Amino acid sequence: MSRIREKERRAILDSLRAGVVPRVGQQHIQVGRAAEVQALLKDIDTIADEGSAIRFIIGEYGSGKTFFLNLIHSIALERKLVSTCADLTPDRRLHATGGQARALYAELMRNISTRAKPDGGALASIAERFISQSLQQARETGSSPGSTIHERLAHLTEMTGGYDFALVLEAYWRGHDSGNEQLKGDAVRWLRAEFSTKTDARKALGVRTIIDDANCYDHLKLMARFVRLAGYNGLLVALDELVNLFKLSSSQARKSNYEQILRILNDTLQGSAEGLGFLMGGTPEFLMDARRGLYSYEALQTRLAENRFARDGLVDYSGPVIRLANLSQEDLYILLQKIRHVMAAGDESDYLVPDEALTAFLDHCHQRIGAAYFKTPRNSIKEFVALLSVLEQNPGQDWRGLIGQVEVETDGPEEIEALDDEATGNGEQEQLHGFQL
Repeated sequence: MSRIREKERRAILDSLRAGVVPRVGQQHIQVGRAAEVQALLKDIDTIADEGSAIRFIIGEYGSGKTFFLNLIHSIALERKLVSTCADLTPDRRLHATGGQARALYAELMRNISTRAKPDGGALASIAERFISQSLQQARETGSSPGSTIHERLAHLTEMTGGYDFALVLEAYWRGHDSGNEQLKGDAVRWLRAEFSTKTDARKALGVRTIIDDANCYDHLKLMARFVRLAGYNGLLVALDELVNLFKLSSSQARKSNYEQILRILNDTLQGSAEGLGFLMGGTPEFLMDARRGLYSYEALQTRLAENRFARDGLVDYSGPVIRLANLSQEDLYILLQKIRHVMAAGDESDYLVPDEALTAFLDHCHQRIGAAYFKTPRNSIKEFVALLSVLEQNPGQDWRGLIGQVEVETDGPEEIEALDDEATGNGEQEQLHGFQL
């Protein structure tokens, strides 16, 4: 184990204390999941080789889905991919007619990241890199920068929405060349789906279309092509909290979103989405529920059916569905060791508790909630970080006197009600009252 920067230390501990996933420093607390990570590394290599991939990351609440998605996001950046992520919410969906799909696309563009800008907001720097490479190519070939940029963007015009996409990028170049920051800003706003009317877009950029609910996925495919033109290996899109589709009250709204998932699935499995990959995180109910889940849509059930031979200890990570195996007790013990190491900023001489305390803490959690303490360990980890925080701020306190005061609870979903769907409220309504997943 190595020393840990204070910035990463604070981010990790603050996130764990709040029960959320750290956005930085995941490598310091990663345990287990070796086979799953290896499978996703192959997908990243496929995307970098101009291919496409899709995975559904399925796990119980608190089992580490979001952490796993963030870990793969970080690995993709190190492998020179552009990566972006977003959570689905009542206001952000894959398909809608009331602006929710555009809102999801806009969130993905705000969160778009590169290795140089891992915290998002990298869209303008990607465009700048494309311009820089085009200028270099123009110098090498003796061509004019404008004609070189136009030529490099030409093959995008063959795709749906590609003509205006290319015009917007050329407008960004004109702003770059003339020092017109307003024009550059308008181009980035268009790429982020921040224009709400075609009139405003035409006035600012001379284009006749905007990114709206109907064409968001087409523009993700365009963006995947564009980032490759800018010198990156591809685009990875991570979508979490897909259970929000499961909770939609309108069966028509669910069906429309599942049809969009089917379209994405077909494109990626058939290799027609060049340099593009998707990770979709959800619960077992979201996948398998025959009435409201993905399995309620027959075409998806057929494509996502798991290998019937992968049972009784046998695994298969080649299919689109990856079920996150539960952490073992040994994995959680190692995780507590790593959290102790993070708390000490990587200095073993500053450890607040000995190994004996880790065992005592796990024994106490087992007595309180049984095997759930390591199968869905979020609350166990929150309590452990809280314990270390008290010991750090009260140097004279004996850890033995605090272990018995740990109040750990089983981690699980709250009771939920179906979400109203105003955009497609004329569909069949299936009201849930206190429905427990």
